[in-house]
Amino acid sequence: MQKVPFNEAIRAIRKKDGRFDSDAYLFLRDALDFTVKKLRGEESEEHRHVSGPELLHGLRDYALREFGPLSATVLENWGVTRCEDVGDMVFQLIEVGAFGKSDEDHPQDFRDVFDFDEAFREPFRPRRVTSVPMAMDGEPNPPARGMMPKPATADEAPNQTLN
Repeated sequence: MQKVPFNEAIRAIRKKDGRFDSDAYLFLRDALDFTVKKLRGEESEEHRHVSGPELLHGLRDYALREFGPLSATVLENWGVTRCEDVGDMVFQLIEVGAFGKSDEDHPQDFRDVFDFDEAFREPFRPRRVTSVPMAMDGEPNPPARGMMPKPATADEAPNQTLN
């Protein structure tokens, strides 16, 4: 099958299935390029195949690099909320001739590889202190000495005369 220009492929897919924004497909292509370079280095263009889980992990890393804490929001805005959505997009692109596949590639390869909320939100959630050391009287321990002003010694105190 001859490769189809990517923008034409996106238009053809979106005519039949408008679940995902055009930008999601463009981002997926960029994430694939990122993943191939990360896994294969600067090998030739001929050896671009990656597995479903490899692509998903690469897409996660690329999204976190590009969008940081907004990764989940951006992907949700594009209609991508789970690993299976990425698989659907990949196989849509295969169907129209924009991506290739091997005999070992299946939509199930994208099923439950990771949880989107955990992958895209968890790295940015504040960490809560689960326990505060307590003194014998049940009150929280004061901050460590390095956090409090050092009391002045007699030698450091300003010269005062006693009357």
